[in-house]
Amino acid sequence: MSKRAKDVLESVDTVAGYTTYIELIHPLIKDKNIISTAMTQEVKRVKAAIDVALTGRSCAIVSSGDPGIYAMAGLVFEICRKENISVIPPTSETALKNKLKDERPTLNVQRPTSNNDVASLFYNFLYNEKSTLTVEIIPGIPALCAGASLLGAPLSHDFASISLSDLLTPWELIEKRIEAAASADFVIVLYNPKSKRRNRQLETAQKIILKYRDKKTPAGIVVSAMRKDEMVTIIPLEDLHKADVNMQTIIFIGNSTSFTYLDFMVTPRGYRGFL
Repeated sequence: MSKRAKDVLESVDTVAGYTTYIELIHPLIKDKNIISTAMTQEVKRVKAAIDVALTGRSCAIVSSGDPGIYAMAGLVFEICRKENISVIPPTSETALKNKLKDERPTLNVQRPTSNNDVASLFYNFLYNEKSTLTVEIIPGIPALCAGASLLGAPLSHDFASISLSDLLTPWELIEKRIEAAASADFVIVLYNPKSKRRNRQLETAQKIILKYRDKKTPAGIVVSAMRKDEMVTIIPLEDLHKADVNMQTIIFIGNSTSFTYLDFMVTPRGYRGFL
């Protein structure tokens, strides 16, 4: 967790998040008002956070990774647009405060002195006046960055990130994206490779990619990156269907130039001619 993330958790009135993520940071937020919901209840969770913000209190929404990568940032804006809630970035807050000061001289708006991410996502709804929210999206450390650092340097050249979860995206579209990324020789990062309900998608993705990649192409598997149950392995692409993976796993499939060196996975950037 960054200091910026910790500062936000200390400054806000309310923290909203998926139950598992709330439990991970509970020691830091035990004295806060907490909104905790289960998986698949993202809309309910974000609406509850917005409702808190609309009362004039500050609220942080927390989830794993970065807010804009398979997380809640987009949903916050979707709901605000649907509900016709005006949203401004923190850079516009000073202008808004000055405007309101002219209208209501006694108004005192306090903004936390600093904000934060938690290798997670935070939005700080700092202020509400006439259905106007200040929304700050604070960058986190996405799993693809955390996982890549543990593997070595698998993302040193162009890559594509694809989620194998078809809960919100039709599987036919996911297959199309895998095919396009594989045929274009991108390094491919796979999120949400397998769950209790979904056990065929990863093998299907493997078969598509094998049409364009050598079967010995390195595939890096990172489970629970930067957490206590962390596991890092590198296997050939042909064995990917045998890997023990779950929703806490992120997979890196090399391109035609990726290689392993000792215990690391590397994708060269193109400096070979300068060495």
